[in-house]
Amino acid sequence: MLLRMLCMLFFTASTLFAQATSSWVYIGQDQHLRYTPDARGNRIMDFSYAGYHAGGVRLPVLPVLVTVSPSGGDDTAHIQAAIDQVSTLLPDSRGFRGAVLLNPATYTVSSTLTIAASGVELRGSDSAKTVINMTGAPFLFLRIAGSGSAQTIGASVAMTDSYVPSGTTSFNVADASSFKVGDTILIRRPVTAAWIHFMGMDTLVRNGEPQTWISAGSTITTDRSIAAINGNQITVDVALTDNFDAQFLNPPGGTLAKYVFPGRISEIGVENLTIIAHPINVDITQPQFTGLSVGAAINVWARNITFQDTQNTVTVSGNVKQMTLDSVNVQHTVQHTGDGPADFALSGTQILANKCSVTGKGNTWAAVTQSRVTGPVVLLNFFADDRGFDPHQRWATGLLCDNCNFPNSHTADKAGVAYSDRGILGSGQGWDAGWGVAWNTSATTFLIQQPPGANNFCIGCTGTVLTEAQPGSSTPVANGVYDSLGTQVAPASLYLAQLCERLGPSAAANIGYPAACSQPVAKVTPSPRSTRGQTGDGLW
Repeated sequence: MLLRMLCMLFFTASTLFAQATSSWVYIGQDQHLRYTPDARGNRIMDFSYAGYHAGGVRLPVLPVLVTVSPSGGDDTAHIQAAIDQVSTLLPDSRGFRGAVLLNPATYTVSSTLTIAASGVELRGSDSAKTVINMTGAPFLFLRIAGSGSAQTIGASVAMTDSYVPSGTTSFNVADASSFKVGDTILIRRPVTAAWIHFMGMDTLVRNGEPQTWISAGSTITTDRSIAAINGNQITVDVALTDNFDAQFLNPPGGTLAKYVFPGRISEIGVENLTIIAHPINVDITQPQFTGLSVGAAINVWARNITFQDTQNTVTVSGNVKQMTLDSVNVQHTVQHTGDGPADFALSGTQILANKCSVTGKGNTWAAVTQSRVTGPVVLLNFFADDRGFDPHQRWATGLLCDNCNFPNSHTADKAGVAYSDRGILGSGQGWDAGWGVAWNTSATTFLIQQPPGANNFCIGCTGTVLTEAQPGSSTPVANGVYDSLGTQVAPASLYLAQLCERLGPSAAANIGYPAACSQPVAKVTPSPRSTRGQTGDGLW
């Protein structure tokens, strides 16, 4: 922990005095952020909507309704009964029921605790003094889970633009008359044989068997709300993380539909705990002690939590929206051999992992995303002393690793940050990320590659560039954008600068950065792209 703090202090201090700028995002002479699109209008998105209540909102402290002390034996049923008791109470006008407070002491838990109702918080008195020992056979410590899935209302409406760029908030539809401002919508991007072919993902063969990257006929779905309507033009609250190119997506083309999600729960939190598992070293196919699983939920937080010797510690499912993980730290005391598990598996949308860490060289992936993720998913001031942020498989978009520090990243595996083509690995994991950004991040190595029709960015990064072939092939994959390699850029933090631009100083203070909006910045005209120090031209 001391190593992490020293590295963070050094890294944060150095970013405050960044003088270089990027042509992709920079601070103009008027002190506002400026974005440079590519030839087709794609631009780096506004990531500041990631987090609890769409970012910049102070995490709540719910009133304590039930207090629990150790029973002297197995405390599982005792704690679960308190959670269930609070879950039956009526929520207030903000959707809060209340908190279960665990007194400062050591507790024993032998099976999974579950929060399945809105407005409930499980809180320790102090993360160093409220300790939970996981005992018995491996299990998940806490499950936060709603039920069911999103249900569309009415017919889907077609998107009519021939090209909708990544990073935009507006597009046209055939008929907007059935929508209104405030509607929650699902924007569906079809997976077609033409797009799979364009991405070069229809020729993956492993051990003589064809591998499926993403099945044609499936969809990639983005969860948004309508912010404005002008005729048949729809403006959404959060930018799209991928482009929609009709030549590869028609038929059937992009669509949107209103939805409701009756079983999705909200306003749930867990904080101020240390959870200790029995250290084991078994294959990842075997049962593991795991930490936190979140599904079918919105506006969730986990704060000031230490997990010790858990594997695959935190899993955030694809139907989770607007969640903050703040100072969630995973510590390993034993080396894990074999395939590495992932301590932060972050799918869903508008997910922020702030000041989180993985330490102890457990041979784990610090953070990953899974298949068909549409962010924003943001790692801010994330530290890991082993591996780094490596999207796992099958196209995640809208990712940001901002001021992350991965000093001992493996070079034999993926890099400290890898937005890349995994080819035949796994069962044809293929392109794992597009429109991903690493900003003022330090790592031993970076593997930032350019997908067809998209790009990935490493801006102000410090580390060695890897150039590699697609696994299963000998042809090197084109590098993405490396801009200002070896020299950090202004603004010091992209996420915080975007948050300050959108909501002002109080928003940054609300998430623990009171000085973020007053940090010195360099008012420098960005250099032309031909001299910005990138590898790969970033154009297509």
